[in-house]
Order: sequence, then structure tokens, then C-alpha cells
Amino acid sequence: MRCLLVDDEPLALDVIASYLEKVEGVELVARCTNPLEAIHILSEQSVDLVFLDIEMPNLSGIDLVKSLDRLPQFIFTTAYPQYALEGFELNATDYLVKPIPFPRFLKAIARAKEKFEATSNKLAEPKALQAPQIPDTTPAFIFVKSEYENIKIDVADIRYMQGLKDYIKIYTQHSDKAILTLSSFKELLDKLPQQNFLRTHRSFIVNINAIRAVQKSKIIIDEIRIPIGDTYKDEVFKKLNIS
Repeated sequence: MRCLLVDDEPLALDVIASYLEKVEGVELVARCTNPLEAIHILSEQSVDLVFLDIEMPNLSGIDLVKSLDRLPQFIFTTAYPQYALEGFELNATDYLVKPIPFPRFLKAIARAKEKFEATSNKLAEPKALQAPQIPDTTPAFIFVKSEYENIKIDVADIRYMQGLKDYIKIYTQHSDKAILTLSSFKELLDKLPQQNFLRTHRSFIVNINAIRAVQKSKIIIDEIRIPIGDTYKDEVFKKLNIS
């Protein structure tokens, strides 16, 4: 998978380049600090994935994406989480907020490689032998009502949820402030992919992909310790394949 890095901050380019060196199956084609140079490279070379900053002089990353007719996969890398919604509306493969932790980078690159391999396999497969396509019913996002508006939340960004009587607090990757919604756990779980979310306690549901470590009676996400209730312990350890 051929990658291009675009960021007006050389240090930010150094970080992503160092991360790419640790990943197999990717090749760094070029790195540039000027978005106009990036447009030229994309027109002259074969590129499969672009890591793209948003706030840049002359042309923002979002405007760069909008200016191209043919665009490879792209992952936004930015210090500004408020652009996340617009980024996903442009069909970004992922959205990384600086400073980017290496484990979060690995999730993004894995998602990009999965999409790249799926596309490559489809192109390589003889048309007459192509298997019937099964639609992916896993939701990429959900809407929850908070106060007077419906807020769009990317499913992959949910870290965990905490129940408070009739309300639920949803904690996401891109904000330290929880989203408060009048709902029940059952209503939320019906919207979410069951294979990715796990109830650990009568007051907590976690995103399995966000788990950093598991202790005897706690799950650790980032630096938050979430209790494992006695009623849920057997199911939690079974689903996580922990003996």
C-alpha cells in the first residue's frame, strides 16, 4: 500500500513516517509540507493512502479532498477534533487527533489495509467468478438525541458509556466531555454492533476495541478504570477469551 504524507509541520511528518516504518506492507512514496505539491504528486504517481493534515496554508486538507476528482483513501491527521464530522462526511477512512498515539495509528492503518485489500481482491477476481456481495449492515455511525439536537457519533470513536438513572453519558475518543442522552442501554445497544460492545456492569458498556487492559474486577480504557460487576464477569471474560 503506497502512502503519501501531507502536513505543513515537519515534526508531524516525522511522527507518521516513523510509525509507517514499523508496519509491514506499506511504502512511503513521498512526504510534503505544501498541499499544492501533494496535488501534483497525486496526479503523477500511484498512491493508495494519504495521511492529510487539515489546517494548512494556501489550501486546507478538506479543500484539497474536495478539489480532486479521483482520490485514494485518506486519513485526516489534525489537532482540531471539531472537523471530525465533516471529515467522515467526505468518506475519510479515519480521523486521527494529534498527538497521535501509536496504538490508535495502528487501528487506522489496519482499517485502511482492510479496505485496500478488499478493493484489490475485487479487481483481481474474474468478473464471472465474483461471489455475490453481502451488504455490510454494521453501522458506521449513530444519532443520539442530546438536549435539542440529534448528534452524529462515529461508532468506532465510542470508548464507553455510563448509565445515570434515565440518562446515559457517552464518552468518545475526540472529546473529554461526555454526550448526555435520554435513553436506555437497550435502546443504544440495538443501534450498535453487538460484536464490538460489551456490558461489564449494570451502569457501564464498553467498546471492546478501546480496551487497553483487563484486571480481575476492572477494565481499563485510556486511564479510566471501569468496574466489572459480579453478574457480568463470566460473560465478560468469555467474550474477551480470558481464562
